[in-house]
This record gives sequence, structure tokens and C-alpha cells, in this order.
Amino acid sequence: MSHILIMLALLFPGQPAADTFETDTFQTDKGNLAITFIGHGTLMMMWDGKVIHIDPVSREADYSTLPKADLILVTHDHGDHLDPATIALLRKPDTKVIVSKSCEGKVPDETVLSNGQSITADDIRVEAVPAYNLVHKRSNGQPFHPKGNGNGYVLTMGGKHIYIAGDTENIPEMKNLKNIDIAFLPMNLPYTMTPEQTAEAARSFMPKILYPYHFGQTDPQQLVKLLKDTSIDVRVRKME
Repeated sequence: MSHILIMLALLFPGQPAADTFETDTFQTDKGNLAITFIGHGTLMMMWDGKVIHIDPVSREADYSTLPKADLILVTHDHGDHLDPATIALLRKPDTKVIVSKSCEGKVPDETVLSNGQSITADDIRVEAVPAYNLVHKRSNGQPFHPKGNGNGYVLTMGGKHIYIAGDTENIPEMKNLKNIDIAFLPMNLPYTMTPEQTAEAARSFMPKILYPYHFGQTDPQQLVKLLKDTSIDVRVRKME
């Protein structure tokens, strides 16, 4: 596994010049998995010749410079996660777009997964898991992310299990996660979690590697300190 600073234009020589992003690479049973940290809650993955975009939004990157998608995942319908114009830009004729219940009807030809449902697309198993608020609410008393509206996703690729939590708090369903190799947990208020809540969430399922993401102005080093007594490898990448 390596951590490198890359120019995506070098990774994709057929593409126009791109922004500079960090990428970590992992070995799987079917070649390398490259995870690129675009920003906020936005990620890109490459595996087995396939490109996966997660919550692609134009405010985080110039998507005209990035490779087209084989698979697009959208966690929920907030504007920092769902951007129909960017999805349209990334689509090829055979691109699979998987969205949560809250996005239904907002993207053409989408596949809607509710919490607990799963699908296999291009040898990638995609399981939708709950993502919601327990504590943090709007002034009207409604949670920022109601239960059942949004998804986290567990991806299985080449024997690796990757958990992308979406916008959530440390919900009890996280205890059901098993054998997670790589996890992405959000950490910003008032929408998701405090560092303490994020640490509690991580301890509930003990991923091998944890990336805080969607952390806004929160100092991710707080999470590193909170989990220093565990076996979890907490890695901080540029995500804002």
C-alpha cells in the first residue's frame, strides 16, 4: 500500500490536464485498487479497469478533466453530494448509477437501493446500509439526514471491503459491519459527527484503515489522538 501525490493527468494520459489530488493504492485479489481523494465527501476509485465515482459534484473538481465512470454512487440528495449535471458529464452509455431513496427521480435511468438492498455491478458488490442522524437536527426538530433517506455503501472489490458512510452519525447499525478493510467516516457539525462520535463509530466495527472525510473545519488530528490506543490505522488526506 502506498501513499503518493499525483497529477491525474499522468494517471490518465488520454485526459486533459487535471487538478492535483492525493491517491492511495491497495493490493486486491484482482489487481490494484486506487482511491483518489477529490474533496469533502467526494471520492474516485479505479479497480480492474473500472472507474467508480462517489458523490461527484462540480464544486470539488473539474470533471471534464477526469475519466468517465463505469459506476456512480450517490449517498443522498443534498447538493454537496448529488449533482445531476456532473453525473450527466461522467456518464457513458453503459454507466451504472446507484442512488439512495432520497434521490429517486432526480437522475435519469438511476438504480435506487434502499437500506439493506444490494446489487452487483461489473464484479463490484454494492450494499446499501443506513446513514442518518440520531442527535443533530434542524431548527424545526427534523434530523439533517432522516433514517431511510440516505445510504452508506459497502463495496466489495477483489476481496477488499470498503465502507463509505455517507452523512451519518454513530448509528447502532454500524455494529453489524464486518471485516471492513477501509472505511470513510464523516466528521463535521452540525450535519454528521464530532471526533468523539467518529471514534466511537470506528470502535464499533474496527476497520483496518480509517479515513476521516467530509470534515469541514474539524481538525482530523483529534480523531487520530482518540484512536491511538487501537489497531486502527487512521490516515488523514486532503479532503477539503
